[in-house]
Amino acid sequence: MEDLFEKLRGYLHMESELPLPDFSAYYEELMDYLSRSFDNMDKEERLKARYICSIVQANADARVKASKATAKTFRKISRKCAFWADAIDFRLLKEGVGRAEIDEAMEQFNRGM
Repeated sequence: MEDLFEKLRGYLHMESELPLPDFSAYYEELMDYLSRSFDNMDKEERLKARYICSIVQANADARVKASKATAKTFRKISRKCAFWADAIDFRLLKEGVGRAEIDEAMEQFNRGM
């Protein structure tokens, strides 16, 4: 998770948009990690994964509007990221992490980027 988080930090500081092949590769790496590790993630990893999903989802939503040629691909990416963000929220809430704590963690990640 830390590797994915650090890659995201680098991407957020880029001057230009991440090229589609790189964006797709990052998305696939994220989905693979979540599929393999979701059940074994600790609270901090879940919060980071939640943040990453929200950023990738927002980026995919923006790309849907920018290009009709790739809109279907980005809609799919957005939906899958939304699914994982919801699953992470559900798990965190089930484990006793409050909505305010989740929101505060997302704000802290934003400030740290």
